[in-house]
Amino acid sequence: MGGNGKEKNHAAELSNHFSHLKIADAIENYEDSKYVIFGVPFDNTSSYRRGSRLAPNSIRIAYDNLESFEPNYGIDLTQCKISDLGDLPVYEDVSYVLSEVEDVTRIIFNDRKIPVMIGGEHSITVGALRNLKDVSMVIIDAHSDFRDSYFDNKYNHACVTRRALEILGPNKIISVGTRSTSLEEITSPDYKKVRFITANEVRESGISNVISEIKNSISDSVYFSIDMDGIDPAYAPGVGTPEPYGLSSVDVRSILTSISDKIIGFDINEMTPLYDNGNTSMLAAKLIQDFIASREKAILNKNIK
Repeated sequence: MGGNGKEKNHAAELSNHFSHLKIADAIENYEDSKYVIFGVPFDNTSSYRRGSRLAPNSIRIAYDNLESFEPNYGIDLTQCKISDLGDLPVYEDVSYVLSEVEDVTRIIFNDRKIPVMIGGEHSITVGALRNLKDVSMVIIDAHSDFRDSYFDNKYNHACVTRRALEILGPNKIISVGTRSTSLEEITSPDYKKVRFITANEVRESGISNVISEIKNSISDSVYFSIDMDGIDPAYAPGVGTPEPYGLSSVDVRSILTSISDKIIGFDINEMTPLYDNGNTSMLAAKLIQDFIASREKAILNKNIK
């Protein structure tokens, strides 16, 4: 509320940051929306296959081919109050990009809306987390991303979980799908302050047991971050740092939809169209639909009860 007791309109302020590209089903303006999609075309710290800066529009194009009605949840996405701000400009400096993401997500969180951020590389997640406290975080990722610094950069995409720990604190983060970590990372005294559930553990325990552990560990407010390389390359080949023996797309959907009613912020990142056959961008688009539709269905069920 402003000094005159009137709610401030942030639409004009936010429009200065973005281009004007839209995702299908995003038919609301910012003021009337509940879910706020925006893209962050940045991949400057990517250490292998770059191109994730091109992902936001690739995912939007794939989304155009999805039906607005989601039969798994009985939800019409056009009725879910979705807006799309477009993309942030292409910047080169990671610190500046994180400050932009921090500013934008602060406005969205303060307006009691849910940011849906499309990367770009995984480093962008840190900008959104800077606005949060007393929340849990669930990550889908092949890599532990627990280096303190990589190529002399503490905000490299290989350091995102370490930065998240510094922001959120110990025992607040669960990362699922881990199957790549360095000796430097795994021997860090802080490594066990994050619960890393490996892809092998998921296969051995079963997805139901993994979901039960997650539900028993998280708070009522969760930030959910999907690095697309957490998913096996058979399902998601177009990623920056592919790693074999990953999670299935269905398992990732099951984790996401099982706790979607608790999610207060969401991002999906590290998809690169330059190495894709179209499947990865389509899967990313579908996961956005799954998040929003399952969350709306869960809230509807709660209201009925």
